[in-house]
Amino acid sequence: MTRDGQRRSLLRRHRDFRLLWCGETAGKFGASVTGVAMPLVAVSELHASTFQIGLLSAASWAPWLVVGLPAGVWVDRSPRRTVMLAAAAVSLVLFAAVPAAAWAGRLSTGLLLAVALLTGTAAVFFQTAYTAYLPDLLSPADQPEGNAKLHGSASAAQIVGLGSGGLLAQLAGAANGMLANAATFLVSLLCLGRIRHRETRADNKRGAERALRREIGEGLRLVARDRWLRTLTLYGATSNLALMGYQSILVAFLVREVGLAPGTVGALVAAAGSGGVLGAFAARRVAARVGTARAMILFELGLPALALLIPLTGTGAGVLCYAVGGFGVSAGVVAGNVIKSGFQQHYCPPELLGRITASAAVLNYGTIPVGALLAGVLGTAVGLRPAMWITTAGVPLAALVLLLSPVGRVRDLPTTRRPADPAPAPAPGRGTTAATA
Repeated sequence: MTRDGQRRSLLRRHRDFRLLWCGETAGKFGASVTGVAMPLVAVSELHASTFQIGLLSAASWAPWLVVGLPAGVWVDRSPRRTVMLAAAAVSLVLFAAVPAAAWAGRLSTGLLLAVALLTGTAAVFFQTAYTAYLPDLLSPADQPEGNAKLHGSASAAQIVGLGSGGLLAQLAGAANGMLANAATFLVSLLCLGRIRHRETRADNKRGAERALRREIGEGLRLVARDRWLRTLTLYGATSNLALMGYQSILVAFLVREVGLAPGTVGALVAAAGSGGVLGAFAARRVAARVGTARAMILFELGLPALALLIPLTGTGAGVLCYAVGGFGVSAGVVAGNVIKSGFQQHYCPPELLGRITASAAVLNYGTIPVGALLAGVLGTAVGLRPAMWITTAGVPLAALVLLLSPVGRVRDLPTTRRPADPAPAPAPGRGTTAATA
């Protein structure tokens, strides 16, 4: 407590959370550099086609469809911090391989696809473990502040990373920009390795005896039967289809259609991404004033409607169309993610959180490679600007899933499971799992 009776910031009083925050922020910075640098490598150094650029984006998300479900079970059976350490180490090596291949004269589209696919697989395990680890690290009272700080810092890191990615590509070459991402995974490894907290683990001996298929089924049944989890999962899948559709061809659109230099692309994308900081800052405050469900509708439908400005982007003052449109999308999506994260961590049983997260993520993220491929096909068939019109129109339309669901008829999302809400069937040798507040 401070002298005036207010609690100190979570970053000041919780050493382990501070380390997790530093590692995650560094990782988001590196991922943002790669988000600009890797497409620029494909466009400027390998002269990849629009379809190949879409395929590159799809490859980084396709692992969710392949290993997403078993990853949730493996994460629930394993120490989650160890999983995150292993995933960060693998990503460090793989991202460092891109500039090494460029120096050796062996850089190719096939290599970029392989790196995207393998680092995407590592990201599946890292993200699933990270989502399930946070509630074990923080008390329920600290989780809303923790979510807001992590999402806010991630957005700020993405802003800097996006701008840096374009600048590094212009000054040192797009392939060399990938070194920044490799370095950030080293920072993540050091931070995660210094965390003292050790998880309270369930009896893994029993868990190891249970069929993998049965445990996967628990997560799927809970998501499918619960109206709140089902609604948010369907919305995430629909929204990501449109979001990745336009984002996967964005660099090609800005470079080839609008005619911007790589450094300008990075700065422009960073400016648009700054909306995420505003969204993270406003999420808890708006939710406290109008309710979590109403705030989610506002953030996921109202602000992302500005995405329709993006296809109007042109030279000169026309770049403001992308800046404003991208700002609105970023603010809305990040704010919605803050609210959704808090809901899941309070509503879902802690011992099932890993597989519930993975089950929802398979559907949420499974549409991302589909969106990237569709955008690549559309960009090739009808041109980049018409493809941007089609994909950006889907961003606000996706929020109709929320508006027409139970979320659109209540003030707040629930924080505990009601008796009417179905729970997964108890596994052999264990009691029925109850939701926690």
